[in-house]
Amino acid sequence: MAETIIIPNEHGPYHVKGDFRLVLSDGTELDVEGGETWLCRCGLSSMKPFCDSTHKKSGFRCDNVEMVERSGA
Repeated sequence: MAETIIIPNEHGPYHVKGDFRLVLSDGTELDVEGGETWLCRCGLSSMKPFCDSTHKKSGFRCDNVEMVERSGA
C-alpha cells in the first residue's frame, strides 16, 4: 500500500493523497488507491465531507499554528 499524505492547506481544505479509505457518516466506504481528494475544513461545504471552495467566500482562516501546537512538533 502506498503512503497516505494529508496536507492542511492554509485557509483551505485538507488535501489527501495516496491510498486511503474514507468512511462516511452513513457507513458508505470509498476506497481510493493512488488518488487524491480535498476534505472540507471550514464546515460550510454543501458537499461534505468534500470541499466545494466555500471557504474562499466565507473568509475561513486557519494559520496552522494550532495544528503544530497540538501535534507537539
